[in-house]
Amino acid sequence: MTTPIDLRSDTVTKPSQQMRAAMAQADVDDDVIDIDPTVDRLQKKIAQLTGKEAALFVPSGTMSNQIGLRIHCRSGDEFICESQCHIYSYEQGAYASLSGLAVQLLPGEDGVLDPSQFIGTIKADNEHFCRTKLVCLENTHNRGGGRILPYDGVAEICHWAHDNGLATHLDGARLFNAVAASGIPAAQWAQHFDTVSICFSKGLGAPVGSALCGTTEMIAFARRHRKMLGGGMRQAGIIAAGALFALEHNLEQLHIDNQNAQQLAQTIRETEGLQLAGDRADTNIVMFDVSSRVGSPSALVAELESQNVRCLALGPTRVRLVTHLDVSNTQIDQACEILNQIVTNALTNDRKLTGSGAQY
Repeated sequence: MTTPIDLRSDTVTKPSQQMRAAMAQADVDDDVIDIDPTVDRLQKKIAQLTGKEAALFVPSGTMSNQIGLRIHCRSGDEFICESQCHIYSYEQGAYASLSGLAVQLLPGEDGVLDPSQFIGTIKADNEHFCRTKLVCLENTHNRGGGRILPYDGVAEICHWAHDNGLATHLDGARLFNAVAASGIPAAQWAQHFDTVSICFSKGLGAPVGSALCGTTEMIAFARRHRKMLGGGMRQAGIIAAGALFALEHNLEQLHIDNQNAQQLAQTIRETEGLQLAGDRADTNIVMFDVSSRVGSPSALVAELESQNVRCLALGPTRVRLVTHLDVSNTQIDQACEILNQIVTNALTNDRKLTGSGAQY
């Protein structure tokens, strides 16, 4: 059976044999009542890479983000974020249900906010209003098509926040994709934020886990809340070893993933009936819109699936492709050819695609 070309997400990666060996041989202990030595190594490594004092290994990016919110906000407080960001769109409103927080949404352009949009957003210190406490940014921006936030804009927004007594949190699930594309080190991006969330199970290719990075005091608070949320893990070094292997061996791969995304983006530009979202692909996520003459996104996804290319429809017009270390250059060539042929044939024969594909 032919291996599918799976472009649904960079979370579909499987651990390599070398990563599995590292996990099998990991030195472990009970990380709840003591310290797991492999977890400790991972936490120190990611803290060093982000330029922070300490870090905490957690099961998921959602937990990392939600603990980050709890560090800076209390029930009844408000944070400011972009209207399509992951914390708002894909974490089930956990900020409200778990922490009693309110959110103020600012509309971005492909996930990018202008510093001027923050002026006047801090509510007055009045018993009628929420207390504005935090600014959250996402880099790279998932629903923005893997967009890298402009570095100077990030610095200006965070400088404004700190000048006005607000904390800053970065959802940096794919920060290392931004590092690979921009050449700006992770610690340079992270210096503007009080806390930073990093995901190991996306482009880095580990099977499980994220980390929250910040000051020693913040991470001590975070550890307590990880336990409360059910994220305390015993011999967690087995999975931390996968994340540690990823940091030590897979960072260079991200540059290749970004290049493969550029190839997909160019095919979309050259294919009548498709429109590349924002006319660019900064990193490893490629978004495009499907003309009604071709058919619906779900129909296109279903047709691609029938030819062994897997991706996701995001809405009434949009499809998402994501490159990662388990997709080779040859497979990207094949995916580009198949996508172009399907759409070109639909237009040439004046027959809209029909079917129902995966939605996300």
